[in-house]
Amino acid sequence: MATLISLALFAVLMTVISIYGYRRYARPARVYDQLGGPADISNPMIDRIGDDEPGLVVKIFQEIGRQVPVSPQDLMGTRRELIAAGFRSGSAVAVMYGVKVVLCASLAVLAFIFRDDVTTNPMLRIVLVIAAALIGYFGPSFYLEHMVDQRRESLRLSLPDALDLMVVSVEAGLGLDQAIQYVGRELAITHPQLSEELELLNLEIRAGKRRVDALRNLADRTGEMELRKLVAILIQTDKFGTSMAESLRTHSDFMRVRRRQDAEERAGKVGVKLVFPIFFFIMPAMLLVAAGPGLLQVFKYLFPMLRGVQ
Repeated sequence: MATLISLALFAVLMTVISIYGYRRYARPARVYDQLGGPADISNPMIDRIGDDEPGLVVKIFQEIGRQVPVSPQDLMGTRRELIAAGFRSGSAVAVMYGVKVVLCASLAVLAFIFRDDVTTNPMLRIVLVIAAALIGYFGPSFYLEHMVDQRRESLRLSLPDALDLMVVSVEAGLGLDQAIQYVGRELAITHPQLSEELELLNLEIRAGKRRVDALRNLADRTGEMELRKLVAILIQTDKFGTSMAESLRTHSDFMRVRRRQDAEERAGKVGVKLVFPIFFFIMPAMLLVAAGPGLLQVFKYLFPMLRGVQ
């Protein structure tokens, strides 16, 4: 009886959920499909211009960072690293220095509070506080470099697909500017970082900047070596009037061969990298399994016999 009541309640619940889902989601979706979808085509780069104001925490970091005295060289270097990591806001540098100052002060205060629990050496207490402050100040810079390396790696891995799509677009009759715009729009889901950079390139060209200057800005903005090579190829091809599709196809094939060679190189290094894990982790376990029963027998029989002989 209890089983039948449970099944009945389950059936009623599934029926209610199905009716609600059909009326709330399925039927409106069919209506939208019949209408043909939205009429306008949004540009992700233009849509991001009107983002909301930063939050309270970001504003606090920004105000703190503006009070930090920084040399123009360090300011330009930090700005370049932030742009390479994808942070293009005008207040990104101030927020970065605000985070460094707040994290430095927080870790220094925590180290000062808990220094007695860590060590009793007075010299190590001072070193602990100084080390915590240095980690708090330079830690965000190391993390920013890690983000830059990850983004450049993502751009490098997404270039062959973009080049293949650009080759198809150019061979279909599109100009280079239209091909860049089309590739940036089509790669928005699969390769968002490269799509964002191509959209910025397209916006600069539409704003009136020369294509050569916009391409060089793309190479300087990302700092990726493969993108610099691609920019050099596009500039030379446009300057000398050679076949754009052939140049892009050759560069795409070269990049794929280079990626395969890098994979083979990493695979060849696996054996050397596995020496220490095998020696410290796998070998002791194998010795324990192989020699463990024999050692137990030795401890069980041989040692008592030796004690009896003595």
